[in-house]
Amino acid sequence: MNEARSAMTINIGKAGVNDNVIEEIKRQLKSNPIIKLRFAKNVARNKDDLISSIVEGTKAQLIDVRGNVAVIYKKQSN
Repeated sequence: MNEARSAMTINIGKAGVNDNVIEEIKRQLKSNPIIKLRFAKNVARNKDDLISSIVEGTKAQLIDVRGNVAVIYKKQSN
């Protein structure tokens, strides 16, 4: 999956996930089908819950989680 290497990366910091973060991810998914979510160390212990809320809020699919990085995918609509 070479596309994942050049995927857009969004950093999830200490503020966690809120409506603004979800909206930004949705905007990015419109132009980039694959996005990496990089979780700061201070929120990484809650990353499973955060990933669930992101996937639910954006209707994307979780592809992979490695360390503090998750990769999500959403098929682009034409």
